[in-house]
Formats: sequence, C-alpha cells, structure tokens
Amino acid sequence: MLGALRRKVASGRSSASILGKSLQVIRPGVSASRVSSNAGKEMLSVQLRGIAHVRNFSHLVLPGCSAGLIKTRDAICIIQPEAIMQTSCRAFSSGDGDLVDAVVPFMGESISDGTLATFLKKPGDRVKADEPIAQIETDKVTIDVVSPQDGVIQEYVAKEGETVEPGTRVAVISKSAEGVAAAAPTEMKSEKAASEPSPPAEAVKEDKPKAKVEASPAAAKPKAPSPPPPKRTASEPVLPPKERERRVPMTRLRKRVATRLKDSQNTFALLTTFNEVDMTNLMKLRSDYKDAFVEKHGVKLGFMSGFVKATVSALQHQPIVNAVIDGDDIIYRDYIDISIAVGTSKGLVVPVVRDADKMNFAEIEKTINNLAKKANDGTISIDEMAGGSFTISNGGVYGSLLSTPIINPPQSAILGMHSIVSRPMVVGGTVVPRPMMYIALTYDHRLIDGREAVFFLRRIKDVVEDPRRLLLDV
Repeated sequence: MLGALRRKVASGRSSASILGKSLQVIRPGVSASRVSSNAGKEMLSVQLRGIAHVRNFSHLVLPGCSAGLIKTRDAICIIQPEAIMQTSCRAFSSGDGDLVDAVVPFMGESISDGTLATFLKKPGDRVKADEPIAQIETDKVTIDVVSPQDGVIQEYVAKEGETVEPGTRVAVISKSAEGVAAAAPTEMKSEKAASEPSPPAEAVKEDKPKAKVEASPAAAKPKAPSPPPPKRTASEPVLPPKERERRVPMTRLRKRVATRLKDSQNTFALLTTFNEVDMTNLMKLRSDYKDAFVEKHGVKLGFMSGFVKATVSALQHQPIVNAVIDGDDIIYRDYIDISIAVGTSKGLVVPVVRDADKMNFAEIEKTINNLAKKANDGTISIDEMAGGSFTISNGGVYGSLLSTPIINPPQSAILGMHSIVSRPMVVGGTVVPRPMMYIALTYDHRLIDGREAVFFLRRIKDVVEDPRRLLLDV
C-alpha cells in the first residue's frame, strides 16, 4: 500500500484523494497510528520537487499524530530551507551552472539606455573574463559589454540596433563549451533536412505546368501593344533612381550632437567676431625649445598649450566670458575648465582640461594628448567630458581657413582656431611674408557685449604674438 502511495505522489496526483483512498484500505489489526507514522515519514522524505504536491493537501499526517492533524503550511516550515535556497544562489546561471549571462553594465547616472551598436565576437568564439564582446553606443560615450567568465559564446540574446538598458542580457557564455558543441550537430541536421526537397511533390508540380503549356497554343491570343511611357515636360525635374540612394540610421552620438547644436542656435543670441594672429614668435619659441621640452617632459610642444594659456589669460581679464546665464541670474565661475573639441570617426566629443589656469605648458600638452587618445579609441569616460566653462575648437588641423563655431551649451562662448597661412604683411613699413592665423570668437550676445568680446580676442592675439607677456603678466 505504501509503495502505491509513493508512486502516486511522484506522479503528481491530488494528494487529498491519495490519502483518502489509502486510509480506506487499512487492513484489520493495523493501527491508525502506525499508518499515519509511516505516511508522515514518507511525506517528509519528499525532496524539493515534491513540495508542490504537499501543498495540495488540506491536512498532513505527521509521525505520532494518529488522531491530530496539522495544516500544510506548518508542516512545510519543518522542512529545512537549505534545499529551497540552493536554486537562488547562482546569479546569471542556468540550472546546471554551466551557462552565465553577459549583461549591459551601468552606464552612468545621466544615461538610462543605449543602442547595441556592434558585436566584437561571433557565437562559438572563445573569450576570457572581462574581454569585450559587444559595444553599446550612448549619447556621449561607447561602452563595452564584457564576458563575466572564461568560456565560449553560445548565443547572442539581443540584436544589433536594439535599445538596451543596464542589466539587459546580451549574450550567453558557456564555461565548458559543451552546450555549443552539442548544439552544432543538431543545427547541421536541421539545415540538411530543410535543404532536401521531397521528390513526389516536385513531380506533381512539374506535371501541372506542362499541361498548361500544351493547352496554351490553342487558346493563345495576340496581346495588345503596351502604351508608350508618358513624356516628361520641360519643367519636371529628372530625379535619380531610388536604387542609387542609401538610408542609414543616425547614431545616438550624432543625434545628440545635432540636438545640442540646434538648441544652441535656438537659445543663444549668437554673434561672431574675428581677428588675426601673427604666429612668428610662437613658432620660433617652439622651434628653439622643442628638443629640450621633449627631453625633460616626454611630450612634444605644440600650439594648443600656447593657445590654452592665452585663453586662460583672456578669461581672467574678461570674466564675463567665463560666466553663464541661469534664468534671471548670471553665474560667475571662479574656475577655468577648458573644453577641447575633438573630432573622431564616430562624431564630435568635447573632453575637458580641468583647472587649466593651474597648469603649465607640459601639463596641458600631456592632458590634451591623453584625452585625444581616449576619444579616438572610444575609451573616454563621461566624467572626462562633463562640465567645462569655455571651449576651443581647432579647425586648422583639417585645413579650415575661416569659420563661425557654435557655442557648446551651457557655455557662453567658443574660440575657433584655423590654419596657418603665409601672407604678405606690413611690418615696420615693409611688406614681408608672415605665418598668419584667423581666430574667431562666437559668444552669447545676451550676456557678452561686443566690447568684451573684442578685448578678449585682442588679449589672445597679444599673448600669442608675444608669449613673454605671460611671464610678466602684462
């Protein structure tokens, strides 16, 4: 009888009906206490999968309780909880513990989601722990999705182009690679089965067209000539065919840049003023000390450090350019953080040189080189691009002769540098060739007047043309 009871509990039948039938077949001479004791022992030996059946009981018979019955929830509390907790201890694991999930990491406080841009690995590739397997493109930076452990990529759960949030599953990693090896033969068999057509169906399909072809000559009729194509009028433009066009979705970074620049045009009263700088003395200073500078500081002396120092001096002379409008107030910043516009293959990023007024030439050059390298590699962080009180954009590296840069919100002005061109200039009553550069300042005319803007550019011109002014503070 107890063996039958055990088989019925394992098969998932209603526990109440099992107990009812079992208690009716008690042989004469066998006490109810003995039956209830054996039944209670049998029930408590059920493992975790049997708990679902135990919960169906309205009452449960326990050992030594032939007359009294207790409720199911009281009996379940007697079962040790270790067996239940074992199933929730493995984070991102499958039932056998061989599979782990690669998920989207935390992307920053100001970033709630991103776009799955590309996969760096293919299913079946072996990866190491913390090795990037995919890239998430956000409004500001590109973030890597890494493998949590050593193993083989079994499959990708997400698809390229999908919008994902932190914690979203991207891939499944097999630590032993058994799941990948086992899945391969099954896929090959299914592909072969799908590629082999059924011969009888083809034979039937081939017979039907033949019958139609044989009957067609008798019923064939001459077709009416097709109408000529409509003639185009002289005023109608000839457009290229759609086959010669490609539609590509914008990246999140490009959409973010487009939104911010358009907001800048719609919000600020943009005005640009220009000046020109004679680069003779700065180029001579660089030529005279470039070797000694590299030997001592381990970095090349460029023009950007000279313009950053000149900009710091100009901001100290005209603090209104370093300020910003906030509602009905003006916020004056007592720090100088210079943003440097860097063009990358994925779009424009603007890393920040913090406390530029406290740096020397070598520190500025090292910081700019480090930030530019990170921007081009796609490893720059959000913190390295946050903030900034003034921006410098050097279009001269691309050969730009003149431009009107757009303000980087929430700043109030931006300096545009351009290419160096040798032009005839009058020096001491004599026309001589000089390396000249146009510089441009775009500013928010709501806050900055033309007088301050012109004085600002004039200060940059004076410092670049005579760097000794920085030593004497004149």
